[in-house]
Amino acid sequence: MVSNNTSKTLGPIETNIVARLSYEKKAFVTVEDLDRWFNLLPENRKQFVFRLKKKNILIPIKRGVYAFSPLEAGPEGSGVDELLIPPLFFPKKNYYVGYSTMLNYYGFTEQLFQTVYVLNTSRWMEKIICGISYKFVRIPENRLYGSEIIKIKDVDVNISSKERTLIDLLYFNKPVGGIISAVKIFTEVVKNNQCDIKKVIEYAARFSNITTRKRVGLILEGIGVPDIILKPLIKSVKKTAVSSLNGTRQGTLNKKWMAIVNDS
Repeated sequence: MVSNNTSKTLGPIETNIVARLSYEKKAFVTVEDLDRWFNLLPENRKQFVFRLKKKNILIPIKRGVYAFSPLEAGPEGSGVDELLIPPLFFPKKNYYVGYSTMLNYYGFTEQLFQTVYVLNTSRWMEKIICGISYKFVRIPENRLYGSEIIKIKDVDVNISSKERTLIDLLYFNKPVGGIISAVKIFTEVVKNNQCDIKKVIEYAARFSNITTRKRVGLILEGIGVPDIILKPLIKSVKKTAVSSLNGTRQGTLNKKWMAIVNDS
């Protein structure tokens, strides 16, 4: 049902389009949807889409895909759940929403972040979509693991698991203010039993960045995780070159982790 105010603002066909989209409870609409429901010629459909875009009823997501926001939502639109956008770009599921985006989702920090990070194997892009800043980060296929699926409005969304989020936090710590803040968050989450330590170790042992693997091992050892549990991670760094975790060659060599560390 479309209100009288909406009907006065739109032409007859535009009113029918909005009514149908409202009936279908569509958050997103494609040009194929419009062609199928209204039997429009391509030229006419382009005109109607153009008009509805000008009225902020259809908001471009990518070529041929729009977010639907009826006039009743006001000039700012009805808003879109930020996690529903990535699946539209990756129908092959070769992505996960991660990095700092998931820290607040899991309650690991109260800090709010302005950018939604989407790690994927095919696209590098920065774009504002529906007023939200997205950064699509291309990664190798061997780093696309440790994700899980959640349902949002019947849509499957790939997100990093708690454990993978922690590994990524140590690797890409800039959003939280650097490695010191990242280590603090990581340590508190583990100490508070907010994650599966064995999964953290499993994911860390597979991670391609050697320095991150060593950092995870040192942190877990420092809070009392025994070697029998750390074994996969210890094995993964055994034959690697010595790494400096403090940016200099000053400090003590930890032979187990093949890393130069210092108290600071």
